[in-house]
Amino acid sequence: MKKEIKIIGSGFSSLAASCYLAQQGHNITIYEKNETIGGRARQLKKEGFTFDIGPTWYWMPDVFERFFADFGKKPSDYYELIKLSPAYQVYFGPKNFITIADNLAEIITTFESIEKGSGQKLAVFMKEAQSNYDIAIKDLVYRPGVSPLELITFETVKKVNQFFGNISKDIRKKFKNPKLIQILEFPVLFLGAKPSDTPSFYSFMNFADFGLGTWHPKNGMYSVILAMEKLALELGVTIHTNSNIEKINVDNGKANALIVNGEIVNGDIILSGADYHHTESLLDKKHRAYSENYWESKTFAPSSLLFYVGFDKKIENVEHHTLFFDVNFDTHARDIYDTPKWPEEPLFYASFPSKTDANSAPIGKEAGIFLIPLAPGLQDIPEIREEYFEKIITRFEKLTQQTVKDSIIFKESFCVNDFITEYNSYKGNAYGLANTLLQTAFLRPKLKSKKVKNLFFTGQLTVPGPGVPPALISGKLVSELIQKNL
Repeated sequence: MKKEIKIIGSGFSSLAASCYLAQQGHNITIYEKNETIGGRARQLKKEGFTFDIGPTWYWMPDVFERFFADFGKKPSDYYELIKLSPAYQVYFGPKNFITIADNLAEIITTFESIEKGSGQKLAVFMKEAQSNYDIAIKDLVYRPGVSPLELITFETVKKVNQFFGNISKDIRKKFKNPKLIQILEFPVLFLGAKPSDTPSFYSFMNFADFGLGTWHPKNGMYSVILAMEKLALELGVTIHTNSNIEKINVDNGKANALIVNGEIVNGDIILSGADYHHTESLLDKKHRAYSENYWESKTFAPSSLLFYVGFDKKIENVEHHTLFFDVNFDTHARDIYDTPKWPEEPLFYASFPSKTDANSAPIGKEAGIFLIPLAPGLQDIPEIREEYFEKIITRFEKLTQQTVKDSIIFKESFCVNDFITEYNSYKGNAYGLANTLLQTAFLRPKLKSKKVKNLFFTGQLTVPGPGVPPALISGKLVSELIQKNL
């Protein structure tokens, strides 16, 4: 039966869900509070430069292919993908870096050149990582997190010990070189938790990295948002921007309307892809499934301090993606997860999309994105932002052996306060709930409200978790759950 379904937010998960629900024959309307769609994946355009404000890494291309295939399409119908070669670069000190190739054979050779015997160990590790990837990304993550039994399969029973070990210990058993250890621990940061708190099974992220490679959609990650918007519109979805949701109406235990910019909009089903905590704040207290104490007790993925910088020259000695691990990894991790505070010496990441994509910057100039992972909920004032930009750009110059400060045309920043203002993000988190053992699958906030009928959720705070590919999957899962509950 055709239903009127109202969706809050227009990020990856909301757009994915809108496409599946429209395909099922329902009338779908999306309401986005900002001027442009995309949720956390928006764009900044300034003086001929174009920056992705949100996600900049395109991993797990098979998940995107699977999404578009569900509609008889391919990613190439909408955008051009470029495989990055090399995938990325990691700095450990001045003129001291490791470059990660775009294929496993070369990466194995690189490891062997740094630590004798590590090449073969990496090959074995990657076989296990690929096996985990096949189980997790091709099967488990496409389950709705309704029951713990979803995790029990013939394959997972054989790997049960991997759910109770952790990535950090596993890597350290096999590899001794601290640089190689950090490179292997890096991908799980996308899951929003310390490697020591991330189950061993999540080594599938290493296969996503070394096995499938790092890609760049021409014109940036926002190309994927525009592709999904085009698909949604082709399927009959209606999208309204500048549409702030002020309340979710509940009558006799059923969600039946939204108040949008002061007006009542009726719907048979309400689906929110906005921040889960914020969405529940739109309900009267008695209808909320999770208390403030619940959210306070959860481990959240980091927030970020981001800078978008226009340079008047090409930047040397960096790749499209470059990581700066020249300070203590564990100390910075403690400053995010254990005793939240501004890190004295932060790790940081830099992206230069104009290395790959000429449309990112005017000819002869460079677009730079700099990111420092932070604990959510920190004090965020302009003076602190400036202090940290000075810290990382000074280190950047030293590490890459060049002067860049006097080549800055402009810089824009985005931090905790902006995540709260722009996205209603709980404590200004950037990536949602961390994927720790006790926050995995059925232990995450539910796709279907436990207290209100016809109210559903999607996105990075629910199943299957943080990241762009999981967001696409979350949209599919909730659409199936809605259909099942009609």
